[in-house]
Amino acid sequence: MPKETIFAQGNEAVVQGALYAGLDFYAGYPITPSTEIAEILAQRLPQAGGRFIQMEDELASLCAVIGASLTGLKAMTATSGPGFSLMQEALGYAVMAEVPCVVVNVQRGGPSTGMPTAVAQGDVMQARWGTHGDHAIIALTASNLADVFLMTVEAFNLAETYRTPVILLLDEVVGHMREKLVIPGPGEVEVVQRLRTSVPEGTDYHPYLAREDGRLPMSDFGGVHRFNVTGLVHDMWGFPSNDPAVAYGLLHHLVDKLENRAETLARYQDFFCDDAEVLLISYGSAARSALHLVEQRRARGMKIGLLELNTLWPFPAQTVRKYCRGRGHVLVVEMNRGQLHGEVQKAAEQPERVYLANRYDGVFISHKDIMQVLHVVLGKGV
Repeated sequence: MPKETIFAQGNEAVVQGALYAGLDFYAGYPITPSTEIAEILAQRLPQAGGRFIQMEDELASLCAVIGASLTGLKAMTATSGPGFSLMQEALGYAVMAEVPCVVVNVQRGGPSTGMPTAVAQGDVMQARWGTHGDHAIIALTASNLADVFLMTVEAFNLAETYRTPVILLLDEVVGHMREKLVIPGPGEVEVVQRLRTSVPEGTDYHPYLAREDGRLPMSDFGGVHRFNVTGLVHDMWGFPSNDPAVAYGLLHHLVDKLENRAETLARYQDFFCDDAEVLLISYGSAARSALHLVEQRRARGMKIGLLELNTLWPFPAQTVRKYCRGRGHVLVVEMNRGQLHGEVQKAAEQPERVYLANRYDGVFISHKDIMQVLHVVLGKGV
């Protein structure tokens, strides 16, 4: 099939990416500003041979997704801030039981019900630490529809590769903006399929015994192998254990399989960074305004560049440190009170040179907002 070009909304780009990745099952509950994902999939997924179900709430939605994934299906849900909060218990279960699935969070203003139709990026730390206990997580984001499509496919790929839930952390502007989307033809973008165990029926199957490459082959629950799935600390057979050595080993595995690969998992793009004396670091829709400012100021001779992060967690500290090195000033652009700004400061060799340009009032940050902060940082008109 040839490439298809459409004029689409950001939430529709998520749908297109999920279907391209082989989505089999969706369970969700409608919530602004992610509702279009459910609406479109309610029609498109059954047409593609998949299953769609609207659940009674967000916690039940992710529980259904976990169950579907364990039976061998690629599964996803989508929500926004309050619904994402309700999902945290099930998200922790998916982390502990190592269940591949994708959770889309189209962020809006908060806390609580906040501003349902306003843009925000206030769930960055919730994505990392929302579920309790020591754990690691993958969170991806994007600023344009082409990258929304690719990061959606990548979310499924990473979920299947590392047997983990992956969060696609978008925002209201990205979810609702419209632009051209070129859908790649089959095979143009890699799609990772689930690694299934080669252990024959009737042979001892260890569902939590990793191979040398770190991947954990799976058997479809309800298939030829009988095994236990639990949110409790468990051994390699999946049975609960209070053995401190088992707990220590399991938690190390859950964290190390992602944190030790932080730079391998890092997805990012740089713009005009080779000679930049001023570096902007941004993500999501805020990166669009940051790039606009960079292009505008470059045309006037200013040496300024942008590092756009598509991976937020595990935080790519080495990459950020490398890009911050030697810059006169670093400006983190985001729409919250500085949730990623603190991570950049920790990574930078000169944290005193890392500044914040932000909004958290429900209004999309503009290049003029960023420029006002840059005026102050540089101490002169530019």
